[in-house]
Amino acid sequence: MIKLTKVAAGLALATCALASTSAFAQLTTNAGFASQYYFRGILQKDSSAFAGVDYTQNGLYIGAWTADVGQGLEVDGYGGYSFTDEASGFGGKIGYTGYFYTGSFDDTYNELNLGLSYKMLGVEYNKGKHTPVLGGPKQDYSFYGATLTASNGLYGKYGRFGGDFVGNYFEFGYGFKILELDATVATIFNNKDLSDQVDSKGIKERGQAITLTLKKTF
Repeated sequence: MIKLTKVAAGLALATCALASTSAFAQLTTNAGFASQYYFRGILQKDSSAFAGVDYTQNGLYIGAWTADVGQGLEVDGYGGYSFTDEASGFGGKIGYTGYFYTGSFDDTYNELNLGLSYKMLGVEYNKGKHTPVLGGPKQDYSFYGATLTASNGLYGKYGRFGGDFVGNYFEFGYGFKILELDATVATIFNNKDLSDQVDSKGIKERGQAITLTLKKTF
């Protein structure tokens, strides 16, 4: 827990120091609440609060994000480079994300993140390794995603795991403003591999959920 706290604090201090060196730099923080915290079609926790800090400069980005997952905190650190060509509508991204946990909720994940976009369409490929902290075999996995986003805030996404992880899901949502808050309402449909829902006999079945997320960026 101490090491994770130092990682998050170090990232925050680094972004603050970098933000003072260039007029083109941007430092933002955010905080919010999710009625149900889903990540890649998998329920993490009901009623989860979160917060983060991000620094960007000339396409380079670095940040940290944390969320309540019940049995401790999820603490993420990430960085990389992204770009968007306004004239053509093409964009791209390459980066790294580490997912760490202060409690017994889960183990460590390390990912290479790649993405391409063209106007309303975005695709992503993430190659990761799951490392049990208390021993056990490491697992290699991949995650593929495709997202269509309309100018009016509507979006649809399909995601699928590969390698040692399996499962897929669809997500349909709408992003909008409530006063100074960014709000998103989403409906998530996941298959049996990702679902936490069971039938009357206790057998896993396809899941679905409606979530509300509110976020304030400073």
